[in-house]
Order: sequence, then C-alpha cells, then structure tokens
Amino acid sequence: MNYTNATIKNKKILFACFPADGHFNPMTGLAVHLAHAGYDVRWYTSVHYADKLKKLQVPHYPLKNALDIHTNDLEKNFPERKHINSPIAKLKFDIIHAFIKRGPEYYKDIKDIYKEFPFDLLVADAAFTGAPFVKELMKIPVVGIGIFPLTENSKDLPPTGLGLEPSSTFFGKLKQAALRIFAAQVIFKKPDQVMHRIFDDHHIPHHKESLFNMMIKKCDLFLQSGTPGFEYKRSDMSKHIVFVGPLLPYSVSSKTTTWFDERLNQYPEVVLVTQGTVEKDIQKLLVPTLEAFKETGTLVVCTTGGADTEKLRQQYPHPNIIIEDFIPFGDVMPYADVYITNGGYGGVMLGIENKLPLVVAGVHEGKNEICARVGYFKLGVNLKTEKPSALQIKDAVKKVLADESYKTNVEELAAEFAQYAPDELSEKYIEQLLQQNTFHSLPQKKKEINLN
Repeated sequence: MNYTNATIKNKKILFACFPADGHFNPMTGLAVHLAHAGYDVRWYTSVHYADKLKKLQVPHYPLKNALDIHTNDLEKNFPERKHINSPIAKLKFDIIHAFIKRGPEYYKDIKDIYKEFPFDLLVADAAFTGAPFVKELMKIPVVGIGIFPLTENSKDLPPTGLGLEPSSTFFGKLKQAALRIFAAQVIFKKPDQVMHRIFDDHHIPHHKESLFNMMIKKCDLFLQSGTPGFEYKRSDMSKHIVFVGPLLPYSVSSKTTTWFDERLNQYPEVVLVTQGTVEKDIQKLLVPTLEAFKETGTLVVCTTGGADTEKLRQQYPHPNIIIEDFIPFGDVMPYADVYITNGGYGGVMLGIENKLPLVVAGVHEGKNEICARVGYFKLGVNLKTEKPSALQIKDAVKKVLADESYKTNVEELAAEFAQYAPDELSEKYIEQLLQQNTFHSLPQKKKEINLN
C-alpha cells in the first residue's frame, strides 16, 4: 500500500550517517524504498560508500569539510587511539573525536548541499552529530534512525554505554541510580562538556543534556530499529520514539543462484560464526571458534569478511569446517543451529529473524549494549569479552544447544519481528511528519495500520 500523494512525492530527503558499515547499511533499505515511493532521496556520507550508492541509484554527496573517517581507519586518523586499552577510555575518546567534534564539519557541508539540494527532511542515524545543527539552525525537520539499541537514559535503567543489564530488585535499582550519577558526573562528563561547548558556540540549546539523550531529543521523530521485545522497558521513554521492526540492508530478492554446501545436511549440529566486515582481527572470534570445533562432529561455517580467508583455510583444512569470504546469510542461516557473532546490531537481528539462538562476544563500538540484551532476554549467551577462549565458546554453544528456552525465546521474538513492516511503517511516519511538520503517535505494527 502506497501512502504518498502528489505533494509528498515532490519532497526532497537527505540521508546522512556516520561513516561506518553498521550505520550506513541498515538505512539503505529505507532509502531505496522511499526513492521508489517517489521521494527525491540523496545521501551525504563518506566516499567509501560512493560505489554502493551508485548501485542503489541514490545520488551521493561526499564529505568535504568534514574529516572523512571510516571505522576501518580510526587509528589512521587518530594514531593515539591504539595506545588506549581501557574500553571506557576508548569509548570516551571515540565519542569526542569521531563523533562530537565532527558535528560542526557536517553542518558546514550540509549548508553547501542545501544550496544545490534544498531538502525538506533530514534522515540521519542516531550517531550523526550534524543532525542537531540541521534541526536547530536550519529549522529543517529531522528523523533519527536507531541503528543500535535505544540510547536514551531512563530512571528505570543503568546508564547507557556500559553494557549493564537492568535490575528489578530494590538494592539493584539503588545501584543503578548511583551509577547514572557516576556516569554523568565522571565517566561521560568530558564528552558532554565538549558537546555543550560546541553547542554554545553555535547557539544551540542543550540544557546540559547528555549526548545519549541529545541525539534523540534533537529529532522530530525517532524510528527505532527493532521491536519492544528486544529493548529494556522504560516508563519514561520519549513520545516521539517508535519501533518500526528490524531495519536491514537493501537486498535484491530475485537472485537466481544460492550458496549451498552438501555438508550442511551431513552434520547433526551447524554453527555459523562471523565478525562482520569491519573487525579484521581473526584472533578475536574466528580462530577460537575454529579451534573449539575442529575435528568434532559439529560443522562450522565461518565467514571472514575477506580477512585472512586463505590463511584460515590452510590452518583449518578439516572436513567439518567451511571458510568463505562471504555467504548470504539467507542461504546458510536456515541450516544453522547456533549463531556466533561479535554483536553487530544488524547481524543479531538477522539471526533472530532466522530463529537462531546466539553466542555473542563484543565490547567495543557499543556492542556491549547489544550483547547485554541478548543475555538479558535469554536469546543466547553473552561472553562479555572481545576475545573469548576456545573453551568459552565451546561451553557457550553446548549450553545454548542443551537449554531449549534459548530457542523458544528467539522464536517468540522472531514472531514479534514478523508483525512489523519496517520500510512501510517508516514511510508512513515520515509522510505524517512532512504533511504536518509534527509527529503524533500512530499504531506501530503492520496489521494495526493495514499494511498487508
């Protein structure tokens, strides 16, 4: 069902995102959907994504005044980062240098883009720090996209960013309250101060809000990828936040060939392991998993993202191990029994969609929050480390396979995911915002607004 009308179809939408695969890829499906619906959609981001945008037929505006970083090159741009070992210190460094300080640069580029492309709406991921400048200084509506778990702080939860699970006990809640104060006044004080000074320089009101809250509050509408069943309950969630189901990368459904290996049907247990395309250190997750299951009755399907594929094949020539640069997950996940991942949000949600219980091992780049939710909702085992041992992985897989509740919980959440039509729901909310330049709460599930 197409909700656009002649007036809305003439609207211009600028997409923008922090230059990282986990920020860019989940938004591509929505961008293509809106372009097909008749919107004039263009994208401001790193030159790293120029070829992908060309294939999507979405016009590209590269970063010019803004430092063109990519998550693969963070330490190339910031050499001092490699000497930071503490996860919290690294997180603070990244927030300041990769995110906050880039905001004014993004704004300068976007003002130049507006001269050529006077867009009516900015659609930006939750970490794109140019968004507050567009909303407050250009007075253009902003739609935020939550491409990782909801960052808004809450009186019901521990502070965002530390990967802590919420408590329901009296003393646990007291501890959470103390931690929120500690996080605001100690851990994230410097990043927030840097942001507040930049906002003051540009006359952007901030009321000393934290960065995690600011990136949501400075949106007219916030579309959260995922569903309520994969998010902690909040009694004080902002009214302009809506869940739209899992926003996943654009894919062409009419492919003629599929990946398959006969061994998928020859082993009683199939484990799929990946570190995504960004993480290149194969020692973190791939090698420990291969070590755990080599010469066993478990088939391991390992996707490397192009990192040392041939080296791993030579090191692990075992008949129960398959190693490829890339395998379409839609081809292999239906055969798998457990999904081992470093906790990328899109990959985790794809695993849930395919009803796969998980073993997750990720800490940096916000993965601690994603992995914490996997453990909290008992969708799998959270190993709470970047570098698990082979024994830890083997024991976690054994635990997931032995306890049927993991599979049951994942299946229930997959059923909840299926009630949402992410791109259509997002289009509906965006149309409303463009028509009224305001947002009013709408039904969230596809059946409730008759999208079928």
